[in-house]
Amino acid sequence: MRIRYIEKSDNTKIAAVIRKVIIEMGAPKTGIAYEDQELDAMFEAYEKDRFIYFVVENAKQIFGGAGIAPLKNGDPLICELQKMYFLPEARGKGLGKQMIQRCIDFAKVSNFKLCYIETMQNMKDAQKLYIKTGFKYIYHSLGNTGHSSCPIWMLKTL
Repeated sequence: MRIRYIEKSDNTKIAAVIRKVIIEMGAPKTGIAYEDQELDAMFEAYEKDRFIYFVVENAKQIFGGAGIAPLKNGDPLICELQKMYFLPEARGKGLGKQMIQRCIDFAKVSNFKLCYIETMQNMKDAQKLYIKTGFKYIYHSLGNTGHSSCPIWMLKTL
């Protein structure tokens, strides 16, 4: 499995992966990434200045992804680690840590000073990974992401 930049041909595949993982995790379909407008056009959504999205691919199949974008309606020095979801076949292989590192490297080069993430309470393994990579819990949301069903907020100094 390898991590690479998203391509236009990945749009339907990564949208399906994200929706599948959200359902697997028992998360609500509203107030999270499941209903984001850009979910069906991720390549186009991340083809902007200070945006990037990576996918995990093997044999032309997509197994997950994650990206960085400026925090919506937030401080321009804060980015958000977005839409980080992996199918079970890609978990436990160190890909999450590699993905976060690629995203953080991009965030630093893009002159962000902080990285924010929102997640769900039951996504304990993801939270453990975020803590291992330097994220800390905070007690309020930042920006206006539209993800009202994500009650866990974390921040990392870059």
